[in-house]
Amino acid sequence: MHTSLLLTHSVIRYFVLFFLILFVVRAYRGWMNKSSYSSMDEKLGFWLFMITHTQLILGLVLYFISPAVVFSSESMKDATSRYWLVEHESMMIISIVLITVARVTSKKITDAALKYKRLFIYNGIALLLISISILLSGRGILTMTYH
Repeated sequence: MHTSLLLTHSVIRYFVLFFLILFVVRAYRGWMNKSSYSSMDEKLGFWLFMITHTQLILGLVLYFISPAVVFSSESMKDATSRYWLVEHESMMIISIVLITVARVTSKKITDAALKYKRLFIYNGIALLLISISILLSGRGILTMTYH
């Protein structure tokens, strides 16, 4: 079960990145061009929201069933162990909170340019955090398994 969940979690990250990059680019263009907020933007935002929360649930399950998760003082001294025990989860949870806050708070904004600006900033920061996390993992973008 652990291996299949890990593989699923690894594959879904590409969907998260795809939708997040697409959504950030659309939000930036909409903000700069002062475009109206379209149903396509709403659908992309919904799918981004759903995929990131699915990824969060899978990640949390993996975190608690993984044999590699060992809480000890030795784990905190080892950079790789510390990354997977604390840093990865922290950055990803913050990213998902930013994506969620962007979606929820932008629904209340009626001005399309302000809505796009809010979505761009929050989702852009989330994309930056996710990118940093990928770089810190030492796996690179094309690796399918954890260290």
